[in-house]
Amino acid sequence: MTQRILITGANRGIGLEMTRQALARGDGVIAACRTPGSAAHLDDLAKAHDGTGAGSLTIIGLEAREDESAAAAAAAIAWPIDLLVVNAGTMNARGGLTDPGHTQDNIAESLMTNIAGVFFTARHFLAHLKAGTTPRIAIIPSQMGSSERAGTSAPIYRATKAAATNLARSMALELADDGIAVGAYHPGWVQTDMGGANAAITAEVSAAGLLQRFDALTMATSGVFETYEGEALPF
Repeated sequence: MTQRILITGANRGIGLEMTRQALARGDGVIAACRTPGSAAHLDDLAKAHDGTGAGSLTIIGLEAREDESAAAAAAAIAWPIDLLVVNAGTMNARGGLTDPGHTQDNIAESLMTNIAGVFFTARHFLAHLKAGTTPRIAIIPSQMGSSERAGTSAPIYRATKAAATNLARSMALELADDGIAVGAYHPGWVQTDMGGANAAITAEVSAAGLLQRFDALTMATSGVFETYEGEALPF
């Protein structure tokens, strides 16, 4: 399926690998990241994929936690979007209540990036999706946000990912009349800066599975919460 995809947090980890694989199969990709000027890996991809059509790469700046940045990014793009992948996220502390990393500023950054960032991004690119041929929104939370899979590590991260999944469900209902399907996807425990070197799968495996799940997303499955392998997850 050739389409135009916008991916946030596209400069590293799973976002970068999804960008690479989507380009390789012929999709047109709009790669959004906080600081395009220092996104060396995206620049390397851009040398081989330029223009605006299938198999092309466009890099834009987007600070997900800032409403004005999301609005400006959307205003700079004139093309329809078939798939919006809301991937940008952050984890500032992994421990429990006594972890000194849970500062007020770090918590605020997590809340604004992982929750408000999902909302801002979806809101400002909604018009682009309505102009797309098979409009879909794929949100990347985590199974750590499942209340039935609660744990003691990274409670703030877990809470923000639970909220992101809740937003996906709400959007699926709100956008149903517009024909826009919305899904939430756990990418797996991935070998990235966030997941660590001892994680279970590579970014290549996660990205390939996620892209397959996005392709399978339709209005009939809108509201789904599942893994990159298609396993249904409890909310």
